Amino acid sequence: MTIENEKVIAGLSCSDVLARLSDYVDGDLPAEERGRVEDHLRACEGCARFGGEFAATVRGLRTHLGAPASVSGELKDRLRRALDDDGAP
Repeated sequence: MTIENEKVIAGLSCSDVLARLSDYVDGDLPAEERGRVEDHLRACEGCARFGGEFAATVRGLRTHLGAPASVSGELKDRLRRALDDDGAP
């Protein structure tokens, strides 16, 4: 993949940072590599903008997908009645 106006900062190109972004957001990079990615992000506006949007999207998805499903009180009552009735002789 070719990125227009790709820069090399802290020994990493924009493509290198993109390839590591998921591991970076997950905290799965070794400290030295994490530092290089952070140095690149501080100096590269395009990667910083994309990285920020990517991180926000990941956090939002984790929050949304990790939240318990909400069930109305009415539905809970109907389910309880149905389960109680199902066990009747």
